Amino acid sequence: MYKLLKGMRIVEAASFIAAPSCGLHLLQLGAEVVRIDQIGGGPDFFRWPRAAGASLYWEGLNKGKKSIAVDLGSPQGRELVTSLIAAPGPDRGMFLTNFPAAGFLSYERLKAKRDDLIVLRVMGRPDGTTAVDYTVNSAIGIPQMTGPVSMGDEPVNHVLPAWDLLAGAYAAFTLLAAERHRRDTGQGQEIRVPLSDVAMASLGHLGQIAETAITGADRPRYGNELFGAFGRDFVTRDGKRIMIVAITQRQWSGLVEVLGIGEAVERAEEAAGVSFARDEGVRFEHRETLNPLVAAAIAGRNQGELTAALDAAGGCWGPYRTLSQALSEDPDLSEANPVFAKVQHPSGPAYLTPGSAASFSGQERDLPGRSPVLGEHTDEVLVDILGLSETEIGALHDRKIVAGPETQN
Repeated sequence: MYKLLKGMRIVEAASFIAAPSCGLHLLQLGAEVVRIDQIGGGPDFFRWPRAAGASLYWEGLNKGKKSIAVDLGSPQGRELVTSLIAAPGPDRGMFLTNFPAAGFLSYERLKAKRDDLIVLRVMGRPDGTTAVDYTVNSAIGIPQMTGPVSMGDEPVNHVLPAWDLLAGAYAAFTLLAAERHRRDTGQGQEIRVPLSDVAMASLGHLGQIAETAITGADRPRYGNELFGAFGRDFVTRDGKRIMIVAITQRQWSGLVEVLGIGEAVERAEEAAGVSFARDEGVRFEHRETLNPLVAAAIAGRNQGELTAALDAAGGCWGPYRTLSQALSEDPDLSEANPVFAKVQHPSGPAYLTPGSAASFSGQERDLPGRSPVLGEHTDEVLVDILGLSETEIGALHDRKIVAGPETQN
């Protein structure tokens, strides 16, 4: 965590990945994030993976945030929530949510309580209909490009919720842009970030929409081949599988030098009338010629010897490991990396927890915060933000409008 956004307060009422990850990014840059939770937990409060009944998923996305538990179905609970969102102050009045655009958290209703309010709404689709990462991904053709060439037309889903993660990061900087606009003009606004738009725009940025529109054909599967350049998995003499990529001219020349296949590559270039060094796309087009040369040379070298030589020559490679192997072998996935620290969360024992992935020169990085207990900060938030008295807060607890960490039901 850093302090670059110190003094900024974000109120968050959100679940799943995209919107909570947006709040997490802002928090790790120094903002205060007050998370509004339904008493007993929202729809993602028990999501897998879990330990001792607690969701490690929920802990990971909400670490460092403050949690206030409210009965969102009651008029009094909703009034409390809207008052928190619209609380006065120059660094206040910013609301992050994935709740529906209509209803008590609509922009129009909230704006009536604070005219310069900024609402950031993460959505499935721009028309407000439901979508999640996996349904968006299936609808734009990614599963038809994923997997072995032999799969035919059967789709292959991937396990990483890429559009959720990208949308969360994209949403974070759009909120900062809106906050800067408000400082300059005094005007608030609603920002809408639909997952489907993030996904489709990303394919457009990568040239894939243009590719299909111009050629009239869908990109086929290439298995583990890197599309448009040289890259694939290979097996070393000692049975280690590594991924090797040669996108730049230096990466390619380094690979050729280390493997000692320069003469064979020159003969292949002469036969085809091309230069593999100058154009990464040519390497991809002639992969059926180049792959056997590279594979045979790698099969004669042990991994340690090969990768040390690649590092010295400016090559690009990566090992294939399970996550448990990476945890035991990779110093970047340990407390040796200042991104990580062992933190004890409500689920029980301390475990490796990431803070901000960025580093800022001259800025000290604090340890990652722990995840809150549901409703842990209810009373604190009601006092600090709304200025309620102990008697007023006690009455809200008695009527089960709010709940603390010990009174969930």
